Amino acid sequence: MSEAIVEQVKKYLTGSIPITPISQGAEAVVFTTEVHPYLPKADNQPSTKYIIKYRPPKQYRHPTIDKTLTKHRTLSESRILSKLSSLPGLNVPKLIACDVYNGCIWLEFLGENLPNGAGFSNLKNFLWMNSSDPYNKTVESTLFKVGEQIGLLHWNDYCHGDLTTSNVVLVRDGESWAPHLIDFGLGSSSTLVEDKGVDLYVLERAIVSTHSSFAEKYNKWIIEGFSSVYQSKGKKGNQKLKDVINRFQDVRLRGRKRSMIG
Repeated sequence: MSEAIVEQVKKYLTGSIPITPISQGAEAVVFTTEVHPYLPKADNQPSTKYIIKYRPPKQYRHPTIDKTLTKHRTLSESRILSKLSSLPGLNVPKLIACDVYNGCIWLEFLGENLPNGAGFSNLKNFLWMNSSDPYNKTVESTLFKVGEQIGLLHWNDYCHGDLTTSNVVLVRDGESWAPHLIDFGLGSSSTLVEDKGVDLYVLERAIVSTHSSFAEKYNKWIIEGFSSVYQSKGKKGNQKLKDVINRFQDVRLRGRKRSMIG
């Protein structure tokens, strides 16, 4: 991560909030901190982690255009997270604070380190951790629940826009794992089956690219979980499911044609 960007964030936070950089994407950089944006820490209170997601200024854009885009994208992501948090059964990070003018949002920190040095508990690392026993019941149950989360998202007419295995974080729930969808920087409200089909295709390709030997079964379990949400809605749900799956298959076919043509 660029030292210049880290210094920008430290300056923005006035130096009073210690931060640890964890990732950098094309659009934003992500840090952790143990300081709440506006609530003081009580004595003897256990440390709590938070996420700071910051959209740095883009030097290649005109400053006025850059500020407008940053404000729009930060506000859009914050609004989507706020709305998704209110949907029963859907797991997303809680929005804590939002500064649209400086491109910064504060979020609940989710996840933990997996056992035996397997990395952070996103879906990608979890599947790698289980590669010696890829079809065990925990993997099947977790992937089914991932599908359910996507089904709830799509049934409520929202799409993720970047649905990869790195953007599904697993949180311990007793002896099992509860999937949470994160990073809605490209998220949108959409009734289009095309957008939903693309979401499913992007996740399928992510699994194929990193877990190709087991991808067929993994994607089958995800679609089963996804379908269960629509099927629970009766006749209307079954018809919508048929439309989404048909479009998903169309998107998959177009993707294969592009791969062949180059």
